[in-house]
Amino acid sequence: MPKRILEGRVVSDKMTSTVVVEVVRRFMHPLYKKFVSSSKKYHAHDTTGAKVGDTVRIIECRPYSKTVCFEVMKAEA
Repeated sequence: MPKRILEGRVVSDKMTSTVVVEVVRRFMHPLYKKFVSSSKKYHAHDTTGAKVGDTVRIIECRPYSKTVCFEVMKAEA
């Protein structure tokens, strides 16, 4: 089974070696046919040193802790 790769923006880097990434996805509402934005926050293990506001790609990995099951692949300023 392939690992999920998501792209989002870092909203918090206050934890040691963990960042919070907000992933926004757009989809069409099935009844009203209007595009709706939905966002979700993921905790990701960070060794690249990403800062707040950076756009990052995260990949699914083994659980590092109770809430951290993604890791940062690439950080772009």
